[in-house]
Amino acid sequence: MTAEQAEQSGDPTPVDATTHEIIEQQLGRRPRATRAIAHRCSCGLPDVVETAPRLEDGTPFPTLFYLTCPRAASAIGRLEASGLMRDMTERLQQDPQLAERYAGAHADYLARRDAIDVLPGSPSAGGMPVRVKCLHVLVAHSLAVGRGVNPFGDEALDLLSDWGERGPCVAIEDTSEGTIEDQA
Repeated sequence: MTAEQAEQSGDPTPVDATTHEIIEQQLGRRPRATRAIAHRCSCGLPDVVETAPRLEDGTPFPTLFYLTCPRAASAIGRLEASGLMRDMTERLQQDPQLAERYAGAHADYLARRDAIDVLPGSPSAGGMPVRVKCLHVLVAHSLAVGRGVNPFGDEALDLLSDWGERGPCVAIEDTSEGTIEDQA
């Protein structure tokens, strides 16, 4: 199976040196504990990476799926600022079926992370399963594993436009010409 086929099947693919540099540009810092590309944006660059449950020094790092695209992060930040997370958390308390689906998303997240390394106390991410604390994590989860697993990640995605439609968010090297193009 090629790397492209693996990504299309939902399987994370390894991060090569060029992709690592792109992720570093996206984040504006050296990425930590990056294991694989979990999702690519419509422009072709990674927008979600899978990270190891522990940093290089052994420190627990419970965020399995990390959003890297600055355009996506900015758009999600605007959703968070709108009060959407508060509204979602209130809905959890009022809708037992939604709460059950969100608990299922939490179980999925932990199972995927635990398959790599179990963290003491099973810390979650994004506020799961009892509140919505970080839409970035929930959207990254939905992108990495596909729709239908994380209801709030899916809802937030439905409110966002395609952040890759303008092209790459960071400068990328055009290997055919040997130039750098900045389409951000």
